Amino acid sequence: MAAVRVLGTAPGRLERVVGALPAAGSLGCRSTLPVGRVRPYFVRSVPPPGGAGRRGVRAVRPPRAAMGGDLFALDFDGVLCDSCGESSLSAVKAAKVRWPWVFEQVDSAMEEWIVEQMYTLRPVVETGYENLLLVRLLVEIQIPSVRKSSVAEGLSIQEILDNWLKLKPTLMDEWQEDRESLVDLFGRVRDDWIENDLSGWIAANRFYPGTADALKLSSSETYIVTTKQSRFAEALLKELAGIDFPSERVYGLGTGPKVKVLQQLQQMPQHQGLTLRFIEDRLATLKNVIKEPALDKWNLYLVTWGYNIPKEREEAQGISRIQLVDLPDFSKKLK
Repeated sequence: MAAVRVLGTAPGRLERVVGALPAAGSLGCRSTLPVGRVRPYFVRSVPPPGGAGRRGVRAVRPPRAAMGGDLFALDFDGVLCDSCGESSLSAVKAAKVRWPWVFEQVDSAMEEWIVEQMYTLRPVVETGYENLLLVRLLVEIQIPSVRKSSVAEGLSIQEILDNWLKLKPTLMDEWQEDRESLVDLFGRVRDDWIENDLSGWIAANRFYPGTADALKLSSSETYIVTTKQSRFAEALLKELAGIDFPSERVYGLGTGPKVKVLQQLQQMPQHQGLTLRFIEDRLATLKNVIKEPALDKWNLYLVTWGYNIPKEREEAQGISRIQLVDLPDFSKKLK
């Protein structure tokens, strides 16, 4: 992987990423390559930038009339799209802007190690800005002289996976950070990458096999409910999957918690009489839905790919409200 570098320390002055990206696992965001080795990142052919009218871009089919059909609420990252390569590289860029002094001793080999660990750690990330916290934590684990947190010394990757919900508020407090500033920075870094190197940004993502085609061919009422900022999900749908997905059907970061979005969707007059289906890759999110009696009508699905681990899938099998779904079944359900 080519080094990711910042020109100066001013926000927005970012150098483009060049070179090969580390591969994700066969389906989820996990690289099996040893540190120091990279291979070309698999992507679908990327159409040239442009508007909705360019060749190859397809609109989603008109939905069925709301009489006995299905309503699908789909998570984006980890269900439709594997964005781990892009989010990890963007997080390194953004962390360099936020904490330039932390990265003074970080060379290209360590950057490669950081991105490699981010593949393993991706299942704990609920919202994109958390990637920045993980990147800085990995640096503090490796370089004691920049350490400002009380938890970094001797911390293992597995311990981060097991304890992230406790570690996150500790890091935010000890680093004196606030969520909104990190969210804003992460978005601006992505915007800068898109503006200066759209094809490179697109190529750092991929859709899971069959998911884009399933979405194109679906005749069901379909919405995307994600913690990703809507503009990035829409850009990937158009530029990478070739789908003109209606903006009003994308509920991204800032539209409220997913449980609230699901309540809104089920209350819409046009959705009365539909079978409600919510497909996620995070078990914790599905558990939050189960806690809300008002959402009892939703059929809940945990995908067997994406950003979850075998332990979570095993746990889900013991929860009556949750069904496991694999890629072939996903494509069949969405049609």
